[in-house]
Amino acid sequence: MTAVFLDLDGTLIDSRPGILASLTHAFGAVGRADLARRDLTWLIGPPFSESFVKLGLDDPGPAIAAYREHYQADGMYLAEPYEGVGEAMDALIASGARLYLATAKPIAYAMKITAHFGLAGRMRAEFGPGLDGTFNWKGDLLAYALAETGERASDAVMVGDRHHDMAAAAEVGMAAIAVRWGYGTAEEWAGARVEIDRPGELPGAVAALAR
Repeated sequence: MTAVFLDLDGTLIDSRPGILASLTHAFGAVGRADLARRDLTWLIGPPFSESFVKLGLDDPGPAIAAYREHYQADGMYLAEPYEGVGEAMDALIASGARLYLATAKPIAYAMKITAHFGLAGRMRAEFGPGLDGTFNWKGDLLAYALAETGERASDAVMVGDRHHDMAAAAEVGMAAIAVRWGYGTAEEWAGARVEIDRPGELPGAVAALAR
């Protein structure tokens, strides 16, 4: 197993501060400041177009627009790579693995973030949805990434922290590794072949799946 597809939020970086600040701004902008008083951690990862509807916003468009404006101006870089992530990526590369980003964050933002935090150079390609919602479902994104890179699902693994990472991997026939340091819960990791607690465990988990 030599192709490793990596989620971003909750897997490579702790992006909670910037995302929550931008969500608070967005909900206030559409007259729903009350929503910001809830625990919003579950919103980190899945597409907002779906999650905002679950919160009761019949038209999520204005809130998404307000979020994006604030996020680009103030929230994008209020994040930090998890301790040991860079070293784990380097160890994977040294083992012969090919690394790719597969994030639910719009790729226009994701590529700026990975470049800012020095992660982009470790990856062969980066994949994420368009601002128009193209590839919002991670299963479609992974299928596209496999086609673009020529990687085989049977020789690849998806690494993430949320339920859509596991479900998308299963949909395309890819193994999944769940990381416990992100924003997901034990229920969301159903279907993962392996669960790990620290970035330093990632190279060994990938190697074990490759045997």
